[in-house]
Amino acid sequence: MRAGFGIVGDRYGGRRAHRDASVTVLAAESIEALAEELGQPPLDPLLARRNVVLRGAEVEALRGQLSSLDCGEGEVVLRGGRPATPCAWLDTVLAPGAHRGLRGRGGIRCAPLTDGVLRLGPAVLASAVPLDPGRAGLAVRPALRPRGR
Repeated sequence: MRAGFGIVGDRYGGRRAHRDASVTVLAAESIEALAEELGQPPLDPLLARRNVVLRGAEVEALRGQLSSLDCGEGEVVLRGGRPATPCAWLDTVLAPGAHRGLRGRGGIRCAPLTDGVLRLGPAVLASAVPLDPGRAGLAVRPALRPRGR
């Protein structure tokens, strides 16, 4: 991971349009809940095309917040940004209805603020905001705008 660049070797690494959103983080529970709602057998969360998949993490609460991940090789600091909006391709790779079903819980896009190494396996997530593991994977819906505005 490189600050201001993203993931070395990733197709979006270093692209100007993705510098503030080069890492996508998803709660595995989002995919598990989606499978249950769609009446599907367990779905592979790695097929959702997110860079980092966490278990027991209220990912959606990290929007606009600083957090860090440490897999034992040093801390990588991330700034949570906009939602990682699901794409229609998810209906093909996960299950019909996945595109719509992941709205509001498709994860978040983050900007790496430090260089570091993340590897497959256990990691420690640290955040200044309290995270409720029981809310991992729950959909966050945008607030409705009042009429006439």
